[in-house]
Amino acid sequence: MTETIFLVIVVLFLVLIFYARREAGKHGTSAKEEFVGICKSAVETASQKEERKQRIMTLLGGNEIPSPSGAPFTKGEWGNAEIRKTLGVSSRTAVRYLDELEKEGKVKQVGKIGHAVTYRLK
Repeated sequence: MTETIFLVIVVLFLVLIFYARREAGKHGTSAKEEFVGICKSAVETASQKEERKQRIMTLLGGNEIPSPSGAPFTKGEWGNAEIRKTLGVSSRTAVRYLDELEKEGKVKQVGKIGHAVTYRLK
């Protein structure tokens, strides 16, 4: 098992180096600069994702009202559409964030499907 994980890490590293070299050739930069840029971009993306998930927690905590759609809602209970509009992300991204928060045990989905589904803090 450990050998498999090590092999996957090595392969990913080699792919990243190959990609950095290819991008360096396109832009006339060094592979090192491209590698640093790729890593920096990945860190920024992860940071933005965590900030947005924290914002969802704030929204569900009832600290930001009213909902952007103007639709009535229970304080601390938001639907996908309201979260999507507030964060300025796609519907799929909002669902992905909410699913992650649900798996982390931080939020609970209320309702099964459709527009009746809302989320609240656990």
